[in-house]
Amino acid sequence: MAYSLSNGILQVDIADIGEYSGTRFDWTGFITGVTLVQGQHTFGVPESLVPGQGSGGMGFCNEFGISRAIGYEEAAAGEWFPKPGVGLLQKQDDGPYDFFGSYPLIPFTVEEERSAQAVIYRVQPMECRGYSMLLTKKITLDGDRLNISYTLENKGGKPLHTEEYIHNFVGIDGANAGPDYELRIPAGLKVEAPESSYTAELLAASGNTLTWKEEPGRPFYCKLTGWEKGEAGCFWELQHKPGGAVVRESGDFAASRMALWGEKHVISPEVFVDISILPRHSKHWSRSYQFFTL
Repeated sequence: MAYSLSNGILQVDIADIGEYSGTRFDWTGFITGVTLVQGQHTFGVPESLVPGQGSGGMGFCNEFGISRAIGYEEAAAGEWFPKPGVGLLQKQDDGPYDFFGSYPLIPFTVEEERSAQAVIYRVQPMECRGYSMLLTKKITLDGDRLNISYTLENKGGKPLHTEEYIHNFVGIDGANAGPDYELRIPAGLKVEAPESSYTAELLAASGNTLTWKEEPGRPFYCKLTGWEKGEAGCFWELQHKPGGAVVRESGDFAASRMALWGEKHVISPEVFVDISILPRHSKHWSRSYQFFTL
């Protein structure tokens, strides 16, 4: 059964290992929802509201290697490659890696420690063609903050080159995307490389604020720039103006890129961290989410 962390300010709902069984998102710390107790404001929503559609993402779930799958390019069809937080995936053909695809899977073994306000996951190494890693993830509550820390240790003989991000499937109080939301970053915000003219027409950026001209009728996606000149400590914050509820993400790393995806019921700012680890070395990084009302 899924379980919750709670400190009287936040309630964080987390799926059990294997409850999400896809090959895209990290199985550990799969956060299905967050509730700000005062006001009962909710923040996490499913990727898709249609059962059986989408990749099964929900709430605040992370992924490694969406564009740099470890060991995929050098693997032959039929060979295996590691997906951190998931397991060994089997390459099916000579085509490029498809993060939305489904691959045969050997899941990693996960050790888990739970308490009322913290959970620690240790994803055990499994050797695969010279690649091997130990992933430790710790989720804690501190007042109105949800903190997620990661340590990835390279236990193999080959370097690890990949990236990690949290998809952030946000829908505050179940309200659809639209003019009632504002997305802010610390510096001048620009919409870059919109995937369609629809996205370009839908979004409006002014200063450090992005708004929606209308409720979306289809998915939208773009890259965000301008954040590179912002001060460290806050990547973005999203406010639903009618209820005054806000979620803000920060971290202890330099973002390598930012993107924005969404559709009618969901807004997903995405902040990527670059990961390059030599054998016998490790990398640590952390993210913090603050939930509050204005």
